[in-house]
Amino acid sequence: MLGGGYLSRELERTFRYRHDVTTADLQSHQRHATGPRRTVALSGATGLIGTQAGAFLRSGGHAVRPLVRRVAGAGEIGWDPSSGRVDQTAMEGVDAVVHLAGENIAGGRWTAERKRRIRESRVRGSRAIAEAAAGLRRRPEVLISASAVGIYGDRGDELLDEDSPVRDGFLAEVGREWEAAMAPAVDAGIRVVHLRFGIVLSPAGGALARMLVPFLLGAGGPIGSGRQWMSWVSIDDAVDVIHEALLDARLAGPVNATAPEPIQNRDFATILGRVLGRPSIVPAPVFALRALFGELADETLLASQRVLPSRLQRLGFRFRHPTVESAFRHVLGR
Repeated sequence: MLGGGYLSRELERTFRYRHDVTTADLQSHQRHATGPRRTVALSGATGLIGTQAGAFLRSGGHAVRPLVRRVAGAGEIGWDPSSGRVDQTAMEGVDAVVHLAGENIAGGRWTAERKRRIRESRVRGSRAIAEAAAGLRRRPEVLISASAVGIYGDRGDELLDEDSPVRDGFLAEVGREWEAAMAPAVDAGIRVVHLRFGIVLSPAGGALARMLVPFLLGAGGPIGSGRQWMSWVSIDDAVDVIHEALLDARLAGPVNATAPEPIQNRDFATILGRVLGRPSIVPAPVFALRALFGELADETLLASQRVLPSRLQRLGFRFRHPTVESAFRHVLGR
């Protein structure tokens, strides 16, 4: 049995991870060293990906203007996604927009009200940013908007790339509307990139952070049958993909921001347990998950998406962490 002191020490050790400027960061910047530095408007700047993306871009000499819901300070852009208001005056002069904001999908059981907030935070907020970008006197070169692999629906063992059709389900519907909300920017001639993120691996938040306590307690294991495919990406690679989309004009439209080796949930659990040095044999039964989370369980925990980053691979993008074990060992310091 693990004592509270042991668990506290392990969690403290794990959460020391942060996005420092590494050799790999410098190499990523050097690939585009001859290009101009950009001024980038960034929504979701305090979120899991946005915090790291903002730090990375600043370390490469780019200027970052966060979009904020409070009263905007110097170098910030005021916006209210619920009303569709964006301060276009403060947005003038940006070369690129990176839009990462949106209601947390896994923040609680999906009531009708929560589903409405999830949909509106993505669709209305995205349309507001696209319209604001399209209406600027000097339009940005590129608008990078977060999307998600949930757009493909539950697809079993089927291999999926950016040309695969999307299917039914709440997340698939939200994904379609989310990406369609960027139409004003596309119509205005702005290069728009829809980054379809998989599960972003970081101990600072998201799915991995929620798994750590049960796994450290020896109570981790596969979810349901464990046969469902998980498409994932390390936080470092997620940031690198944003950087690549910012500077490589060949990227446009849907781009899968996932590692090249999707993994079945049972193998994901086994490897996480091995990296943490803990057993990973306690399954989470389907009936309990559905009782606790309802529709959320079926569309996130139990859904299967075996997604390949085909467009990135065709352009020669190199992942820092192509395997889930290398990602775990890096972000968990193991």
